[in-house]
This record gives sequence, C-alpha cells and structure tokens, in this order.
Amino acid sequence: MAALDKLTPAQRMARSNRRAEWMRQIKQWHWISGAISLIGMLLFAVTGITLNHAAAISSKAVVTRNEAIVPPKILEFLKADPAAKKAPLPAEVNSWAKAHMGIAVADQLAEWSDDEVYVSLPRPGGDGWLSIDRKSGAASSELTDRGWISYLNDLHKGRNAGAAWSLFIDVFAVSCVVFSITGLVLLQLFAKSRPSTWPLVGFGIGVPLAIAIFLIH
Repeated sequence: MAALDKLTPAQRMARSNRRAEWMRQIKQWHWISGAISLIGMLLFAVTGITLNHAAAISSKAVVTRNEAIVPPKILEFLKADPAAKKAPLPAEVNSWAKAHMGIAVADQLAEWSDDEVYVSLPRPGGDGWLSIDRKSGAASSELTDRGWISYLNDLHKGRNAGAAWSLFIDVFAVSCVVFSITGLVLLQLFAKSRPSTWPLVGFGIGVPLAIAIFLIH
C-alpha cells in the first residue's frame, strides 16, 4: 500500500490501464477459446455419458452384403503383382467397386496375396471389407453400421476417423487448455468479491482426486 501511495497520478493511471488491458486480453482469449471448443465440449461431454453407460445402451448392427463378378477388363488390373504386399487398388477397380458394389475403397491399402486382394474398411460407428478373387473375379463385400451412438462414441475416441479428425481433436484440446487457464486467471481476478470461488475450485479438484485414490481399485 505504501508503494502505491508513492505513485504519481499518471503512474497510477498507467498501472490501471495496463491492468484493464490485461483483463481485456484474458477475457478475449477466454471467449474465443470457448467459442472454438463449444461444440467439441458438448460432443465429448455427451459421448462421455454414452461411453460410461455403453453396456446399458443397446444398438443393433445393420449389415449389408454384396457379391458380384469383376469384368475381365477390370480383372486384368488385379493380375499384375504390386510392388508391395500392401498397396492401394488400381483406380479402375476402385471405380468399379463404387459403381457396382456401393463401396468406396479409394486410397485404402489392400492386402495382396497370390489368390486374393483384401481391403479392410474400418470407420467410426462401423466396419467393412472388400475381397476379390484375383483369378475368378468373384468379389464380395460387407458393411456394418452400428448406429449414430456408436459413430459419435468412435469420434470421441478418435477411432478410425482419419487425419482431419485427429487434427481437429488436437486443435480442440489446445482450445480447451486455453479456455481452462484463462478461466482460472479470471477466477483469481474476481475471487475477492466472490468468497465461494476457491472452495468450489477445491471441490472440483478434490472429488475426482479422492475417488481416484480411495474408490478406484
């Protein structure tokens, strides 16, 4: 307090302006990070509940199977061995599979053997595969859809969701960290006028910590 008394009016004004600018920056980063992570937080909160009660939420998988014969002209593209045992299917085979079997396999790695080429197609909320006999041209596929809850649960876990979703999770996680840290700073700034601030923060820390120490075996 004595140090503050020694400040000139101009110095006090400058100090007050710096504090106001600091407060403005914290609030701005808080609401920007909150806006960016809003939908993600809702999604991860809801799917946290569905994952925690997965055994109580029933879902019926829908399985779609298809069979067809690859035309000789298309089959020719499968008779030549690729450079590696795991390589994408030729573009012509991809186009035929999408048009005649309703299955998209572009950019997916296939497992090549002497008799068969097999493509595994895992995805959020389901699974799938495509198998083509390299000699006879007999093709079969299967797609499994486990429903929207399973789809959202797999997004929560980042399971088979691809690079774009993985990048979104990273950005979302960073945004949540910024949101939490700026929120903590705002709590500290307003704690004097809100006596229940730190007891509530302590409660939020203490409950999960106590459960982890005493009730999780």
